[in-house]
Amino acid sequence: MADADEATSVSRWDADMSRALALARGAGAAGDVPVGAVVLDGNGVLLGEGGNRREQDGDATAHAEVLAIRAACARRGAWRLDDCTLVVTLEPCTMCAGALVNARIRRLVFGAFDPKAGAIASLWDVVRDPRLNHRVEVVGGIMADDCQRVLTDFFATRR
Repeated sequence: MADADEATSVSRWDADMSRALALARGAGAAGDVPVGAVVLDGNGVLLGEGGNRREQDGDATAHAEVLAIRAACARRGAWRLDDCTLVVTLEPCTMCAGALVNARIRRLVFGAFDPKAGAIASLWDVVRDPRLNHRVEVVGGIMADDCQRVLTDFFATRR
């Protein structure tokens, strides 16, 4: 999924993924599944960020990606994020994949694959479906072990 150079060495996305991991850890500490996301503009400037808040907000749509996209749109004052990259610790679900398409996100960078609900590579490929009006460039597996470890540690304390 990731470019060969990115998968085997330090990626240009590591610093941004580290920020997303910090947001994921914060979400986990607050009792939510630890997923974090950031939206960067075409120059790499942070426009929005979010960690899962479903439990805190009592809102099924309060996924990290959706919150980061909402913040980026609010900051920009527009719904189109066509020059932006979303960096997230876990492969997005179908809802979040749809949000990426609808926001016209240019690129998705994700960490851990989600074999149970992933809608980018694991179960479906929503963001690159040629039947849709927009397709998203995808870079997957960035810092995957670190991203997976945050999830594994979170669920190990709850089972």
